[in-house]
Amino acid sequence: MSIREAAVAGYFYPGEKGSLLSEVDACLAAAPAAEPRRAIAVVMPHAGYVYSGRTAGAVAAAVEIPERVIGLGPKHTRHGARAAVAAATAWRFPFGDVPVDEELAAALAEHPLLERDDAAHRDEHSLEVEVPFLWRRNPALRITPVALGQLGLGVLQEIGEAVAAAIRAAGEPVLIVASTDLSHQVPIEIARRLDGLVVERVLALDPEGLFHTVAERGITMCGVVPVTAALFAARALGAASARLVRYTTSAEASGDERRVVGYAGIVIA
Repeated sequence: MSIREAAVAGYFYPGEKGSLLSEVDACLAAAPAAEPRRAIAVVMPHAGYVYSGRTAGAVAAAVEIPERVIGLGPKHTRHGARAAVAAATAWRFPFGDVPVDEELAAALAEHPLLERDDAAHRDEHSLEVEVPFLWRRNPALRITPVALGQLGLGVLQEIGEAVAAAIRAAGEPVLIVASTDLSHQVPIEIARRLDGLVVERVLALDPEGLFHTVAERGITMCGVVPVTAALFAARALGAASARLVRYTTSAEASGDERRVVGYAGIVIA
């Protein structure tokens, strides 16, 4: 049995079980009251909970969380493969171990662009911070974490379609979670304008447009790669609509509007 230890417990989120669950519960409770709906994919932010926890919680509260989740996150480090499916059997958190879905992980790793590799996940926070919200909604959760580095549009389409094929073959509900923050360290008025362009393309279910908009406008969106792949997957699975659940910036917590990070929560169905 191979355990991937938590990399950012006590830093991005509380490192003690009771404190962590209390904070997750508070973020979930802050979401607007509504019946959770089935979704094909969601976009969630991955900053420290003080900054983006309520946005992540709003997404997790808005949708049904099935037992099986494929997480697509960016690589903030240079470690490991550029397209890496977690090889560990479980990821460890302060509340316990969450198993990796071996069936889905193996199915994805059959694609020549994807490989089983834990080095890419070892110090990466982008998917780790999402899991407590998902697990709190469904403690039977099994995860398939995929870390994606800098990849071209054609490769992302192949990966997205491979994710869609694996989900179709699974024969039961599987949620795609794409992890990203939006603009980084820019004045709030610039963040809102540029992030609006990103949200517009995601709501249009337009992976090509998203990829090109971020590149051409120089938007510092760290997870454009996984969100683009998730949009290709969602489109292949028949997605028909998307809605913005919550948008905010780090200024909501810090009060500093001179250099903010943007956070959006989006549901795709």
